[in-house]
Amino acid sequence: MFSILLVLLVIVAVMMIGLILLQKSEGSGMSGSSASAMLGGALTGTAAGNFLTRATGWLATIFFILCAALALVASKSDMAVQQSDLRNEIVAQEVAPVAPAPQTTEPVTDEK
Repeated sequence: MFSILLVLLVIVAVMMIGLILLQKSEGSGMSGSSASAMLGGALTGTAAGNFLTRATGWLATIFFILCAALALVASKSDMAVQQSDLRNEIVAQEVAPVAPAPQTTEPVTDEK
């Protein structure tokens, strides 16, 4: 389930990148005058801008839903339990008292 959601997330991300690059920027952008040449006149001017904006919004919504689903699946998986067990072991080792260093019997002298 995790790998399916991850593949879907990557596909949606790539599609969203493509749509964002096609949108009109401060300059001409792909949805401007060159869109009629590229898309055969099907999406020109305002129609292209509206379609690209709506499609990007839908893909962004799907992207966030997939991210939330991935987080939910990952938290319920066995891997999360194993990681938390490992984290507990590390914390237990850090908290454990350290044995004191052995003391020397020789007197310490200051030689200068």
